[in-house]
Amino acid sequence: MRLVTFSRGGATAYGLILKDGKVLDLAKAASLAGMPSPGHDMIGFITGGANSLHAAHRLEDDAGSAKLAPAIAPASEVKLQAPIPRPAKNVFCIGRNYLEHVAEGDRVRGVQTKLPEVPQIFTKPPTAVIGPDDEFRIEAAVSTRIDYEVELGVVIGTYGRNISAANAYDHVFGYTIVNDVTARDLQRRHEQWFKGKGLDRSCPMGPCIVTKDEIPNPKELELSLTVNGQQRQKSKVEMMIFDIPAIIQSLSAGLTLEPGDVIATGTPSGVGFAMDPPQFLKPGDVTVCEISKIGKLTTKFVGA
Repeated sequence: MRLVTFSRGGATAYGLILKDGKVLDLAKAASLAGMPSPGHDMIGFITGGANSLHAAHRLEDDAGSAKLAPAIAPASEVKLQAPIPRPAKNVFCIGRNYLEHVAEGDRVRGVQTKLPEVPQIFTKPPTAVIGPDDEFRIEAAVSTRIDYEVELGVVIGTYGRNISAANAYDHVFGYTIVNDVTARDLQRRHEQWFKGKGLDRSCPMGPCIVTKDEIPNPKELELSLTVNGQQRQKSKVEMMIFDIPAIIQSLSAGLTLEPGDVIATGTPSGVGFAMDPPQFLKPGDVTVCEISKIGKLTTKFVGA
């Protein structure tokens, strides 16, 4: 199931993408079918767990009926937003989680490569989240070294604390794409990652959440990123240093994960700052992040 948040006619709703590409407004469809709403927004839907998914499958099966027609819109009539436009708390992010990315960063800094012994975790605030085809504004007075990072996003489905690696996937709802847009100069200047990673609009997310039943083995997913059509990054999730269960186990130690929490799991090699010469993003550039079985996430970079 491919779940989306979208706007249409000035209103925001959530729903699913049907096999013909049209979008079914789940709350509206439930009302038309005389069913309880599966949630007031995407986080509410995720919180509903199995009941929400069961209702969505019923409505998807009935999408061809005339009574649900008012709840269906062609893709051309909706504007996709980030599937979770305003996370309840910061987006969790994992740094330096692909060997070749660790190596390229250490090469630029002139230090010997040493792999992290535990997941390196930072966050991006809810104000960083934007959706597909949205714009990131490059403010030269703030940063002149804006970079890109394609990442697999893991969406949490059930509450959990001190989750074991063996039980980690029980707490996963689905997967999305994240572009961890980074101000490299701020990242270095402040000697920590939050400021350089937390600028407004620096967390493009989408285009949808694919439920975990559609992706039984996320390690097989391929991820890539292009800038103006030129491929910069390409790898597979199986190349991560810390896999999804290890990340969830480490992150949830003493910290409660909640439905709708998002974890960006790290980026592979090919980032702009490590190129020779470095290639930072500039106004007019367009990045396209792609992950197999999920889709494409396009971001436009403009001047302030």
